[in-house]
Amino acid sequence: MEKIITYENLRNFTYCNDKLCKGPIKGIVVDFFGLGGQHMFSEDTYTAQQYAEHNIIFVVPYNNPWAWMNKQAVTYTDEILDVLFEQYKLPETTPVVASGGSMGGQSALVYTRYAKRTPVACVANCPVCDMVFHFTERPDLPRTLYSAFFNEEGTMTEALEKHSPLHLAPTMPRVKYHVYHCDEDKAVNIDSHSRKFVAAMTELQQDISFTVVPGKGHCDLGDELYQQFMKNCIDACERN
Repeated sequence: MEKIITYENLRNFTYCNDKLCKGPIKGIVVDFFGLGGQHMFSEDTYTAQQYAEHNIIFVVPYNNPWAWMNKQAVTYTDEILDVLFEQYKLPETTPVVASGGSMGGQSALVYTRYAKRTPVACVANCPVCDMVFHFTERPDLPRTLYSAFFNEEGTMTEALEKHSPLHLAPTMPRVKYHVYHCDEDKAVNIDSHSRKFVAAMTELQQDISFTVVPGKGHCDLGDELYQQFMKNCIDACERN
């Protein structure tokens, strides 16, 4: 199918704070929904305003709520960024940072692997990292994963591995990563996901840091904990 997203219809396909930015664009933060996320923003959020103060475009793609960063979700997100790069005549060196929580954290990590423009950093909140295990982790999950990867070639396990940060670890780009995970998460087990992924990435000598958030449940994390990380990554690119 031909590409249909334009700057004029962009907000039908994504939230974007670009009109709040007052100066030259320094970078783009792409934030992905968790499983089932389908909210369309009618007003600018506090988070978006905070990024705009730093002249950072904040984008929340309206991907399929059960996308699990499948091929369509990657292409869809790339198309949104293509529109913004063209609209603002951004150089290809403009830094992009991927972020999200739960499925959104998995999406951020997988997008970092497959994106047209490799992000300079990725920050994930309580991310799903072992997709093969996650298929068995809760009874509500198999239908969503089958929906996402129904058209993939090969077996279901092979499709899951292609979209599993843990299994992708050997091929992940060498950028900055930061993983947050709440130690009382009952939806995405910290030991089965983040600890395994961080250990694998550390073994591969990747630039990854890990913060365990005590006494909190799934994705019960204030944005301020990782917003600064993303701003710092974009600022570091500007200095270089």
